[in-house]
Amino acid sequence: MTEHLPDRVRAVHADPGRTPPAPGDPGGIRPVPADPVHALGASYEALAAAVTPLGEEESWRPTGCAGWVVRDLVHHCLADCRRALVALHTPHTGPPDRDAVTYWQQWRPDSADAAQERRSARLGASTYPDFAPLRELYLETAAAAVTAAARTGTEVLVSTQGHVLTAGDLMATLTVEATVHHLDLTYALPAAPGPSAAGLASVRSALDGLLGRPVPLDWDDGHYARAATGRVPLTDTERRALGRDAERFPLFG
Repeated sequence: MTEHLPDRVRAVHADPGRTPPAPGDPGGIRPVPADPVHALGASYEALAAAVTPLGEEESWRPTGCAGWVVRDLVHHCLADCRRALVALHTPHTGPPDRDAVTYWQQWRPDSADAAQERRSARLGASTYPDFAPLRELYLETAAAAVTAAARTGTEVLVSTQGHVLTAGDLMATLTVEATVHHLDLTYALPAAPGPSAAGLASVRSALDGLLGRPVPLDWDDGHYARAATGRVPLTDTERRALGRDAERFPLFG
């Protein structure tokens, strides 16, 4: 479904002729996708399509994020959309100290910040007795974030999470986060529509950038995202193929 994203927003990233980078393509290791506005819009629209039909029963299903059910995850995604709106309206003089790849280096799954975010999302979601108002607030805030992104130049410097980066790099990080959490959402909802191709290509680009090379395994985009963020463990065969890089997994969480 796309009715929750305004026509003018969908027009910004509608590009049926665009082909995402092929898996393992070294050219995909770029800090920013070729069109970060398109990638962000596509990833947010895909996630909105998955969230829109969910009801109260589905909101209590488990997700790929340990300790979170669907409503917790949606609340976290709402908070990310709000952060996007603030960042896109917070210009900074610079210089930038993060890009679309290095932004993720501080996000470790076993960190105190990660634990605090897990608690905060559960507490925040618990303030909604019914899932529907949370769902609708998420959908309208996501649409607003896409509109703001479309009106912001990608080279403008902005501030978020205590760091400075270009708006294009910010959009790339938001795309990665939305796409990884989209995969989390479908953990116990196998019939839900999946992430966008542009979003998955952005995740692969960020992960290859963190790894420093294209991953030397024939992983599809979804499995790469899950394995590289600690959602699924590496097998012995995968560890051998990765060599010393296996000890760096998860690349972020």
